[in-house]
Amino acid sequence: MNVHPMWDEYPALRNELAETIQLIEKQITIRHPDVQQKIKELLTGGGKLLRPAYSILFSQFAKERDPKKAQAVAAAIEVLHLATLVHDDVVDEAATRRGQDTFNAAYDNRIAIYTGDYLFTVCFNLLQEYVADASILQLDSNGMETILLGELNQMTNKYQTNMRMRDYFRQVKGKTAELFALSCYSGAYQATENKKLAQQAYRIGQNIGIAFQLIDDNLDYNENSEKIGKPVLQDLRNGIYTAPLLYALQTNRDELLPYLLKKDQITDEEALRVLALVKEAKGIEEAQRLAAKYTQKALKQIQQLPDEMPRSLLSNITEQILQRES
Repeated sequence: MNVHPMWDEYPALRNELAETIQLIEKQITIRHPDVQQKIKELLTGGGKLLRPAYSILFSQFAKERDPKKAQAVAAAIEVLHLATLVHDDVVDEAATRRGQDTFNAAYDNRIAIYTGDYLFTVCFNLLQEYVADASILQLDSNGMETILLGELNQMTNKYQTNMRMRDYFRQVKGKTAELFALSCYSGAYQATENKKLAQQAYRIGQNIGIAFQLIDDNLDYNENSEKIGKPVLQDLRNGIYTAPLLYALQTNRDELLPYLLKKDQITDEEALRVLALVKEAKGIEEAQRLAAKYTQKALKQIQQLPDEMPRSLLSNITEQILQRES
């Protein structure tokens, strides 16, 4: 089983992630062989498996750990993540993800939406089959509601030139941050009777998720589309205004606004001009500064966890992923 090479230096975790992916593959059984193969390609197509990794790591705080249960919870988290990606691609009209055609590009929006919905059912099937604690099901359903509301917030804010940073944070906390928080919380929750640890895990995951999204949004303002695996300024073209642009609008609104009012009719040349204006206004620098703030916040919280083996791994991995350039 191919797992992202970033996990090679953590062989025990790498092995558990490989078993987690195998568990997901066993659960994906639909009659449409092409769609089934496409799901498996998305599953194994180069994703870093960060969310299930955090779930597994936090489960290691348990005194008597059940690896199969931990992997099932991690698998459910990853399937939930995949479902949101498939739906996101429909909303964003994205043609590629991780260098491959999206479901909506390969088939159509209807099949893509049904595929995302099917993955939601796989998520709950995993929990029902492997996890006896019904509260985990409630946890995931609440998390899913928050994630979907975050997606709705993003849709509502599309092409809104008066969008503010607090609107941006509301949608980030509802989408990316919630899924990271749920990953960490679910691992800690089923690992120990100590609910304080689970709450700590949730806050850590939320800060990791915010930093992760800020970094991801900064990468969109990067001329190297091959390095980041998607077209440059794709969010801008889709009317999704993120931290670098929002910061730039605070100081360079008059120059930027005419381009934004063109909405999805913006040309490549105009998009590059927006990029230049955002750089001039130090929008990317401000977003990087904010990402660093949330990174340090998460790392500080990790140091407050019990002094056990998972803590050092969590710290190392968090530093590694929040200093990425792709």
